[in-house]
Amino acid sequence: MTKIIMCGCNGKMGQVISSLVQQDIDAEIVAGIDLLAGKNEYPVFPKFSECMVEADVVIDFSSPIVLTEMLAYAVERQVPVVLCSTGYSKEQLEEIEQASKKVALLRSANMSLGINVLLKLVQAAAKVLSTADFDMEIVEKHHNQKLDAPSGTALALADAINNVLNQEYQYQYDRSKERKKRDKKEIGISAVRGGSIVGEHDVIFAGTDEVITLQHTAYSKAIFGKGAISAAKFLVGKPAGLYGMGDVVG
Repeated sequence: MTKIIMCGCNGKMGQVISSLVQQDIDAEIVAGIDLLAGKNEYPVFPKFSECMVEADVVIDFSSPIVLTEMLAYAVERQVPVVLCSTGYSKEQLEEIEQASKKVALLRSANMSLGINVLLKLVQAAAKVLSTADFDMEIVEKHHNQKLDAPSGTALALADAINNVLNQEYQYQYDRSKERKKRDKKEIGISAVRGGSIVGEHDVIFAGTDEVITLQHTAYSKAIFGKGAISAAKFLVGKPAGLYGMGDVVG
């Protein structure tokens, strides 16, 4: 049984994960960390320093604000952490790097198991198709309330491709400013915003007379919660280090 402390337990994703864990016979949330009040079946504390509940792992779906306190707790108690929050500063990323030398941490741009399998698939495809003059484009779609564009996942997909192609490709976000043919060494990234789309990512490999599209569609936020729980189970007992979802999916 994996005993979890849920940081941000009364936020949207915290509640999703709490619900998912209730149906998981191999996991249990034993405590929560949150300033917000809520109806919880486990004790909730405003700070990590006030939490004395024994646990195997922390899942954090809160805010970068709590990072320093959480990492101090993790290192002192030797409890690994699944970092699901976004928006870390350069200094905070360095904090994570330093803490990972003392305790196991897992951080990913997207917690979905499917997306992380897709990252591996696009790399395999890019290795073969780039040498056959296929053009590569990424189209991502999200709801009309999303603030950033392109999505972090779209950039992660582009980076995954570029990493296996010796960083030879530039990213093209807007073709309206110049009238010229497409450069062979570019990856086009387009963003669509509308309605209540949870998240869609298409990676298009367009060659002469044939097109291959690798697609991932998210129908609910539950996929991120399921990924976080899988990551938590994976991280228990791991030596100090910085892990990613690629390690979870193998």
